[in-house]
Amino acid sequence: MSRNYIVYGGELSYFTRKLEAALTFYGADFEIRAKNADNREEIERRSGTHQVPVLHTPENWMIADTTPLMQMLDARFPPRHMFPPGPMGVLVHVLEEFFDEWVARVMVHYRWHYPRSAEFASVRMAGGDERAAATVREWGPRACRATGTDSEHQQREAEAEYQRVLQAMETQLGQTSWMLGDRPTALDCILLGGLRAHTNMDPDPKEVTAAYPRVVAWAEGGADSWHGGGELAPFPESTPFAAFVLCEMVGTYKPYVLANARAQDAGAKAFHFDTYGEDVSYLSRPYPEASRQMIVQRIRNQLRGDERDTVESWLSRAGLAECFIS
Repeated sequence: MSRNYIVYGGELSYFTRKLEAALTFYGADFEIRAKNADNREEIERRSGTHQVPVLHTPENWMIADTTPLMQMLDARFPPRHMFPPGPMGVLVHVLEEFFDEWVARVMVHYRWHYPRSAEFASVRMAGGDERAAATVREWGPRACRATGTDSEHQQREAEAEYQRVLQAMETQLGQTSWMLGDRPTALDCILLGGLRAHTNMDPDPKEVTAAYPRVVAWAEGGADSWHGGGELAPFPESTPFAAFVLCEMVGTYKPYVLANARAQDAGAKAFHFDTYGEDVSYLSRPYPEASRQMIVQRIRNQLRGDERDTVESWLSRAGLAECFIS
């Protein structure tokens, strides 16, 4: 049986590049291949999704969804886990969730609302086929509407939000090698995914990211220097970057994910909530609720009683208990 892992995905895919970063940190033997007309049908049939990435494992499984994939891989590469055990693993999962399910909309905005970036990305994704690229560009604005960045006000606020993230990263990288200490976690993987697939790739956001030299150096190879070892800052204090993300989550991710949960329960196709002082419509989607429930289940099923009490107290102080404690 081959020991290789194959990632079917693309260089401009947020979650493909997240998984690529994780596999690099695991020290796994892997390669990335494109999903194309020759393999698309088999990959989608076996994985049950049209989305990327899909991981083809040495056992000949084809599996999608990066967060549970990384939890599976943690068991295979335990010294290099991306989700630590116990309360620290909950902290990592909560922080990762912000970038998986909320900040992803900023990536979509930067790519499809700027003509130069839309042209660059669509042509590259289509392998230079202009007709296919035009079809890709038609999808972009729909994705922006679904994720609430249709108005100019939301676009400005989304960019300001991401620049706050970049500044917090720049500051943290002046203190530690990774966002939560001196070893990487799943949080670093999703941040690298965003930089490598989007904001240090597409021409318009790349001009913004260039103002943060530590972040750029980290994205362009500095983060790949880990060879194992290192400690994370202790739970629950963690790092200034962790504190920054938790604060941001209360005003944006929290109302978003709870409104989406209510819409899913009601069978509604869309929902509204006040985002940066403006009433905004979002597409109701099942995956953000499924993703939120993964954290709920982690707290409920993977912690001892005293650990669960500690985590619930921490989430209450952070203003996020309503999201993850049921």
